[in-house]
Order: sequence, then structure tokens, then C-alpha cells
Amino acid sequence: MSLLSTHRLTAFYGDFQALFGIDFSLAAGEVVAIIGANGAGKSTFLRTVAGLNRAPRDAVVFDGQPIGGLAPSTIVKLGLALVPEGRRLFPSLTVEENLLIGANPGRAGPWNLASVCRLFPILKERRRSAATALSGGQQQMVAIARALMSNPRVLLCDELSLGLAPLVIRDIYATLPKVREHGAAIVIVEQDIGQAMRVADRVYCLQEGRVSLTGQPQELTRAQVSSAYFGV
Repeated sequence: MSLLSTHRLTAFYGDFQALFGIDFSLAAGEVVAIIGANGAGKSTFLRTVAGLNRAPRDAVVFDGQPIGGLAPSTIVKLGLALVPEGRRLFPSLTVEENLLIGANPGRAGPWNLASVCRLFPILKERRRSAATALSGGQQQMVAIARALMSNPRVLLCDELSLGLAPLVIRDIYATLPKVREHGAAIVIVEQDIGQAMRVADRVYCLQEGRVSLTGQPQELTRAQVSSAYFGV
């Protein structure tokens, strides 16, 4: 049984339709990557699952419960947390204050200030600094840690590598197995095909708001992925 699934999921921005009937599933403890070019609908998909875009009630199901259209705050309390594209940290707050906001849902679990600082040691050192005074990679660590502070069962990660140096990307992705070991399933939106294929159990490719390919990375050929990604 899927922990998280979508069924014929659609999404709109005004009169513009961004998603067309997306069927998706995520099992407990699984890592699934969503790849696709700019404008393919990847971020819209995560935002819709997280409640930031409206969805039909039965189109998103979490742990057997329809959650489409619920408020984002309600969805977080159920156990889904989003690491948004661009990090979206609170610039007037310190690193520690940003992290504590993530704990507001009050869910019990393995993640707290001490454990997220063990995952990302630099956050303990910079905990009194303004969050936006950190480097881009360190800010991404704050964004991930803030989401973990809600003790999610599903962690939704939007463009973790965007704008970051390769060494920083490597360090951030190296923490994901530890997150998984603590019981969270992970959905990663990623433009870097190679990075996505290395970390995922399964991959979905989106093209113009539709699923163009899905499968296990080791079963997909480069030609299949290229055709699904670029539409050629």
C-alpha cells in the first residue's frame, strides 16, 4: 500500500492548467525522484501535494486519507513537510529561530535541534547568525533541517541542488540516507538527471504537466530518459 499517492491530479494557475492527470505513488521508506525540464510541472506537483495549490480532495491520498485541498498547516501536522525551491528562510530570524519554527506542528519523532545539528554540524556553529547571512549551501541545510524539525513521514524536496557548487551538492545528498534511516520517505524534484538516478529507487519524468516516463533507474536506458525529458 502506498504511503502517498495522487490520482488523476490536476493543478491550475488561474485559467492555465499546469498538471494533467498525474498518477504517482510513494511507499514507506522509499526515495522517488521527479525529473524534467524547466516548466515541466515538477515544483507545481510538490506544491499541490503540500497544499499550496488547490487540488480535488480525493486526488491526493496520504496514509489512506484524502488530503487534497487541505490547508498546508494541516498537511504538515499529518506528516508531510516541504523543502521549498529557493529555501524561503525567514530573513529576520536566526538559524535557530528558523529551525524552531519547523517544530511548530508538535509531532513526536527523532528530529530536534540536537539531532538536526548532528546531521548538519555547521548549523550549531552558526545558530545565532541570521539565516540569510549564511552561504547558499548552508541556507539549504537550514531549509532541510527546518522541514525535518516537523518530524515528517514524507519529506518533499524541491530543487536541492539549484545554484549550488558540486561539492556542496554532494554533501547535502550524502545526508539523505540518514534521513531515510530515521523512517522518512523522500520525494526529490531534480533537474540533474544523473543525481536523481543515483539516489532514487524509482524515477518519474514529467513533460508539460504529464508523466512521460516512470521506472527504476537501472531499468531505464539513456535514450528512454532523454526522449521523456526533452520530448524528442
